[in-house]
Amino acid sequence: MATVSAAMVKQLREKTGAGMMDCKEALAQSGADMEKAVDFLRKKGLATAQKRAGRTMSEGMIESYIHLGGKIGVLLEVNCETDFVAKTDDFKAFVKNIAMHIAATNPLGIKPEDVPQDVINREKEIYKAQALETGKPEKMLDKIAEGKLNKFFKDSCLLNQQYVKEPEKTISDYLNEVIAKTGENITVKRFVRYQLGE
Repeated sequence: MATVSAAMVKQLREKTGAGMMDCKEALAQSGADMEKAVDFLRKKGLATAQKRAGRTMSEGMIESYIHLGGKIGVLLEVNCETDFVAKTDDFKAFVKNIAMHIAATNPLGIKPEDVPQDVINREKEIYKAQALETGKPEKMLDKIAEGKLNKFFKDSCLLNQQYVKEPEKTISDYLNEVIAKTGENITVKRFVRYQLGE
């Protein structure tokens, strides 16, 4: 078994923000391979994030973000379990980044269930009409509309969107990373986006 030095544990902690014992275990499990240890922690963090989903979140913060010299404004509430985590740099950076992301992308809701049913119905009708227009058979219309609706949710629901600062990951991926780093459940509770003249 590979020897895990204190310096390696320190390096992994700085790289991932994970706890000392978790870093030690990750290095031991991955034969002291730094990249494998990072992957081990990421997988463990994701599993831990799912386990934490049921815990109460009564702390957090409300962030306001004003863009384009007062043309766009966002108010955002993000919750966590303890005041301690709410004061960490990772949590604060996450909330600020999400507010900026909302200003840039104008999502319709946090997750697909937040999109009003009348909007979904209207989108489905448009997709069906487009498919019919291009000569697709009528029995295929529902399937085509369903596929396009999934793409619509990916573009218009906050957690499904590609993160503007790092497009290779979604907001949901980013959220899970912060949950793994802080060791607490975190949720995007609600937001309002204002645009001048809308």
